[in-house]
Amino acid sequence: MQTLEIISVNIWHILISLANLLLIFLILKKFLFKPVTKMLAERQAAVDRQINEATAANEKAQKEQAAWEEKMQTAKETANGIIKDATASAKDQGDRLVAEARDKADQIIRQAENEAILEHKKAESAIREEIVTVSTQLAEKMLQREIRAEDHRALIASFMQEIGDAHDSDS
Repeated sequence: MQTLEIISVNIWHILISLANLLLIFLILKKFLFKPVTKMLAERQAAVDRQINEATAANEKAQKEQAAWEEKMQTAKETANGIIKDATASAKDQGDRLVAEARDKADQIIRQAENEAILEHKKAESAIREEIVTVSTQLAEKMLQREIRAEDHRALIASFMQEIGDAHDSDS
């Protein structure tokens, strides 16, 4: 039979191939694996650092937002308080002004009533004086003459004339 040299196992070839494989593995480990591992670790550290910075920035933003919301709430409460105080003050001032206006109106009404009463009393007094004057004049005229029907008419006409003249001179 014929031997097949192609299929034959040569131990030296296997050992040399294993030695080459081991040598390539060690060279790759030394020059490729360690730098790649180092580079991946640096990249991982950079990514972790960025994540930590983003988390810190997010926490800071949330704290600032909470502080801002608290300030806004305080500002709203302050504004509501100011509006409430201003409304109450305006209402009090309005009530005070209305009360003052009512007091002034009442005072004006009382003053007008007092003036009307005073004018009424003056008018009554003037009428009384005029009646007394007229009565006195009438009595004088009656006593000066003897009264006849013509005299009576003349006396009344004269009396009416005097009353009209006295009334015109007062106006």
